[in-house]
Amino acid sequence: MRLRLALLCLLAATACDEKSPIGPGIPLNEQFTLARGDAAAVEGAAIGVQFVQVTNDSRCPADALCIQGGDAIVHIRVLDGGGTANYELHTGDARQSIAVHRDFTIQLVRLDPYPFSARPIDPSEYRATLLVRR
Repeated sequence: MRLRLALLCLLAATACDEKSPIGPGIPLNEQFTLARGDAAAVEGAAIGVQFVQVTNDSRCPADALCIQGGDAIVHIRVLDGGGTANYELHTGDARQSIAVHRDFTIQLVRLDPYPFSARPIDPSEYRATLLVRR
């Protein structure tokens, strides 16, 4: 509960600050990229989006030949005045790459880096590109 309140206060306090460690607010309908653990306030929406983690990254490595493309699950948290909500966004299914929160849609556009068979991805390397629309 304390973490949620602290993050919501941080988002509210830094949403309009150009020198904020999480950057200025992100406009609606524009893609933005977050590192794991980072959050961004969405301008004019009174919500924040946090990239929590990636689980089950079974995407086919770029240097392999696979029968299926695989999937990775990106966990995000949406913060608003009413609290928080957690969502899972998938890379392998366009229908599951979108979450609906109140009257907003949050779409996973891309997850980087793309895997290679000889090099495991450290969790700190993940970057999620998202898009928030009303």
